[in-house]
Parts: sequence; structure tokens; C-alpha cells
Amino acid sequence: MLPIDKIKLVFDGHGEVMRTVDLSASKIYYADIQKLIREGVIEKIRYGYYQWIDHENPSEVTAVTGLFPDGIFCMNTALFYYGYSDRTPLEWHIAVSKDSGKSRFNVDYPFVKPYYIEPAVLEIGQTRVKMDGRQVRIYDKERVICDCLRYAKKMDKEIFNKAIQAYVNDTGKNISRLMEYAKKLRVEKKVKDLIGVWL
Repeated sequence: MLPIDKIKLVFDGHGEVMRTVDLSASKIYYADIQKLIREGVIEKIRYGYYQWIDHENPSEVTAVTGLFPDGIFCMNTALFYYGYSDRTPLEWHIAVSKDSGKSRFNVDYPFVKPYYIEPAVLEIGQTRVKMDGRQVRIYDKERVICDCLRYAKKMDKEIFNKAIQAYVNDTGKNISRLMEYAKKLRVEKKVKDLIGVWL
């Protein structure tokens, strides 16, 4: 088996989450994997996927981005990140293409809530930020607010109201960008009716 420091470098090169096939290609085989699990170096996060355990900085973000590299953090996860909600989400909200497979979200850990989005509008408002020391894809504030208006009926009323008020009071908001997204996402009227009165 490769030395632990070399194995760590291999995992680092894959964003700290690796598939069995990638491990085999790196000459880390079944017996090695089992030994690493027993020693608490890696953990199985779903069938065929393994995560490096960072004991100093444990984070579910690594598992989420490793399992769903095409996902974009959205809705409650994004609201919490921007400080528009003070409720820690019980699950990770991620936007994915509506054409992506549904069964891959049947995982025991981490808890995820997928939002299946039309590919034509999936990338609107996507940006990159650091979350728990890792680069992740997330929707910007304006896209998150547009999505709140799109899914208003499915949202907790208190979270929705706080998010809208927080955006209105945010000195870093970008109204022209909000209107641009609103038009593309077909929530222009809702933006004018619900947010326009505060501006």
C-alpha cells in the first residue's frame, strides 16, 4: 500500500472524495481501502465513494461537492450562507439539471434536497465562494431571491419573509441584476410586487 501522505495527495487531487475506480487507477485496492477505513483515515459515504477524513476540519461540504460535483448550492443553504436566514438548514439544498438521474440522491449521508432545474436557466447567477475552506458553486444573492419567489408556496413563510427583508436591507444588493434574472426566470411581476414596494 502507498504511504498515507501519498494517499492523502491522491485524495487531494480528487477534491477529497474518490470513487472505487479512481482509487484502483491510483493503485489503492480493495484491501487497502478496508484497512484505511478501519484506521479511520477514510470513510465510505455511499456505494463506491470514499471521503478522506479531515479530523482537524470536519465538513459535510466535501461529501456534498464530491458526490454531486454538478450541483449548485441554492435556496436555504444559500440563504444561510448569505446571512438571509438564521436557521441552519437540516439538509443541503442543491440545484441540478432536471435531466440528471434522480436515484443518485437516495443517500443516507449527507442529507440533500435536490431542486431539478431546466438546463437553460441552471447556470444563471452561479458564482464561486469558499465554504468551510473549500471552493463551492453557489447561486448569488439575486438568483437566490428570484428562486425564493419561484418557490414561495413551498417555503416556510418565516424564512421567506426574513430572506426578502434581509435582501432589501442589504447594502450590497444589485437591483439591475435582480431584474435581469427575474425576467429570465419569469418572476418579474413578483419582484415588482413584493420587493419593488420596499425599494
